[in-house]
Amino acid sequence: MTTGANRASRASKHAHGSVLSVVAVPRATKSSIEQLADGAIQVRVAAPPVDGAANAALLRFLASVLDVPRSRLEIIGGASSRRKRINVNGLTPDELETRLHAALHERR
Repeated sequence: MTTGANRASRASKHAHGSVLSVVAVPRATKSSIEQLADGAIQVRVAAPPVDGAANAALLRFLASVLDVPRSRLEIIGGASSRRKRINVNGLTPDELETRLHAALHERR
C-alpha cells in the first residue's frame, strides 16, 4: 500500500495534470518499472543515453504503463539526469497513483 509520504515523492499536482518523479536507468536488459525502498519509481529502459534515445524510450514505456497517449507525456526537468520530472497531462495525482499502483503490482 502506498503511504502519504511515498505518494508525495512520486506524483504532484501540475497546471495541466500531474508531475511524476522517476529515476531512469538506461542500457537495461529490458524495460521495466519498480518501486524502490524509499518509494521512488525506477524505470529501466534498454536504449542508451545517446541523442535522446533513452528519454524517448522512457516516455514510450511510461505511456504504455500508464495507458495514456505518448503525446500527453513531457520531460519537464532532468532531461540529462537520471532523476527526471515528467508531466502527465490530463491525469490527476490520484489517477496517476492508481495507474502506477496497478502497473507496479501487475509486473511483479
